Amino acid sequence: MVNRLAKETSTYLKGAAHQPVEWYAWAEEAFRRAKELDRPILLDIGATWCHWCHVIDRESYEDPEVAAIINERFVAVKVDRDERPDIDARYQQAVGAISGQGGWPLTGFLTPDGKVFYGGTYFPPKDTQGRPSFRRVLLAMSEYYRTNRTDTMREADSLHQALAEGRKPLVEEGVVNETLLKESTESLRGQFDPVNGGIAGQQKFPHAGTMEWVMARFRRTREEGLRTIFTRTLTSMALGGVYDQIGGGFHRYSTDPRWIVPHFEKMLYDNAGLLANYVHAWQLTKDPLYRETAEGILTWADEVLSDRARGGYYASQDADVGLDDDGDYFTWTLEELKAAVSPDEARVLALRYEVGERGEMHHNTRKNVLFADQTPEEIAETIEMAPDRVHGLILSGRRKLKTTRDRRPMPAVDKTIFASWNGLMIASVLEASAAFGRPDLRDFALKSLDRILAEMWTKEHGVWHAYADGTRKVRGLLEDHVYVVDALLTACSSTADPKYVRAADEIMTFVLKHFWVPAGGFVDLAEDVHPVDGLPLREIRRRPFEDSPYAGANAVAALCLQRLHALTGNDEYRLRHAELLNAFAGEARRYGPVFAGTYHLAAELWIHPPAEVVILGSRTDPQVRSLHAAATETFAPGKTILVVDTDDVYVPALVEPMRKTKEAKAGPVAFVCQGNSCSPPTSEAGRLREYLAGSPTRGS
Repeated sequence: MVNRLAKETSTYLKGAAHQPVEWYAWAEEAFRRAKELDRPILLDIGATWCHWCHVIDRESYEDPEVAAIINERFVAVKVDRDERPDIDARYQQAVGAISGQGGWPLTGFLTPDGKVFYGGTYFPPKDTQGRPSFRRVLLAMSEYYRTNRTDTMREADSLHQALAEGRKPLVEEGVVNETLLKESTESLRGQFDPVNGGIAGQQKFPHAGTMEWVMARFRRTREEGLRTIFTRTLTSMALGGVYDQIGGGFHRYSTDPRWIVPHFEKMLYDNAGLLANYVHAWQLTKDPLYRETAEGILTWADEVLSDRARGGYYASQDADVGLDDDGDYFTWTLEELKAAVSPDEARVLALRYEVGERGEMHHNTRKNVLFADQTPEEIAETIEMAPDRVHGLILSGRRKLKTTRDRRPMPAVDKTIFASWNGLMIASVLEASAAFGRPDLRDFALKSLDRILAEMWTKEHGVWHAYADGTRKVRGLLEDHVYVVDALLTACSSTADPKYVRAADEIMTFVLKHFWVPAGGFVDLAEDVHPVDGLPLREIRRRPFEDSPYAGANAVAALCLQRLHALTGNDEYRLRHAELLNAFAGEARRYGPVFAGTYHLAAELWIHPPAEVVILGSRTDPQVRSLHAAATETFAPGKTILVVDTDDVYVPALVEPMRKTKEAKAGPVAFVCQGNSCSPPTSEAGRLREYLAGSPTRGS
């Protein structure tokens, strides 16, 4: 038996190296072997953080009898979905077309040339509730391929052709206008859960892009209904069990409508999007809960996901320590809580987080998920204790719970550095740094960004996707490029250093050359720099648009193109920006504001142009620094901040008339432009804040 995964850098693949299945990693060798043996391929796509991936590993792939069936009848291929989102996206689409469902683990049955003829997600080890056992599925698929080979190949070819034709970059253009946004606003109201926030349903996922659009639209319109949508959602999430009340950071999603019982894995990309949400919500409302929640995300990321020595953010934290637990690290029995804190603290914490003899976890009913059930004021009234005393006991008790939990075996951390996810997190941390006045956050974010540029970007090959064990892996993915550009543009605004906009300009030039398609928008793979690995990827060309599971790459690209045009004056960016938004307008109506939230944000900012701040004066001048600080700390979605020193030459044409004004010649000043109108120049930081906070500009 040969298991080829021990030398892989992927945490997920290395975790299966001990299994009796003769696994291949994704490589042409596997497809060649399947053709030589005329066997179907068993494809497993999963991730190191995925609970049910670990379950099927233990129940099936570690079972010698099941492994023998696989080894005798299939060629087995295992893929890390985080390392290869391109492969995952295509097979999710194909398996979903057959079974009507997707997710992880994804279990696919393929012809030797990689085309799907059957698939599903998790298969149980025994027949249960009308679902066939994995052993039975394996035998049935093997026999079906053997006895119906011609039909199998024809059906797989037919599905593949349908998917290829359905995803060609031929687009249904629509009209991007206020009517589209109003219709989407009404659609979102209809899907909104008015009690618990979020989208109504039995499970609750965060939709960070949707919240960004709602906040941007609320800032402009002041519609109270929009305020309700984002405040009720973000408040319910922050108080729920989906937020780690002890260690900070968000779990991936909630299994119930009240945000209480989560799937316990924590993803960098989820927390990056939610960090931006809570920073911006705090800027809009000044609700201390939002800042506290954002700071909790930052603390968890610093303690658990940060490479402090070299810079960069790790990918994820697992849900479980062992195969038999389900979030045991994060949950508490009443006895565990009482043992960790004083009697008074236990009394208060049990009321605050509804900890009792019977908890919420099905595998161990004594385990409680901590969620904020009663306010400190309600607890004070119930137990007749001074509110200040209750607040103090909650804080001290929570610290002790954290200390106790830190002594437990901690769920594993995947230390892979993914460029795309780092771009998302770096941009959000820079936003938090400006809002909260924390230069320590900015310094580490910039250190991380510098590492990405130094180790994962080359002018010839573009941005590499993954860095693990000293090895760069996978290149030619759109998401890595546009999310890094977004981080660079945020760094430019945060630091006023023009080197970041020059780097963003260089990478976006690469993106336009390698990813742009004539019909409008970007494909997810640059074929000329991405190794195709023997899979018929070219036929299924994807233009990633929807927010699934994180911001759609084309929508992020639109936001970047708009900002780059403002900062450089390069008219190609303006033209491509317009083409891209128009190209996806039809799809935006179909996906709606929940799964195309980031596109809706881009559309909002195209129809209602964001602020372009131009500050004239020496970067070392205290007054320039004061104006720059005012601009960075004020919430104004899509804003750009350009500081132009007296000897700068890399500036858009818009700046030259500003330089010639008498105010600019007299000393440092700032202009705020929106669309075709600009504010009068101001040298006052307070006035600049007013302009950015939504005061109408006057033409100049």
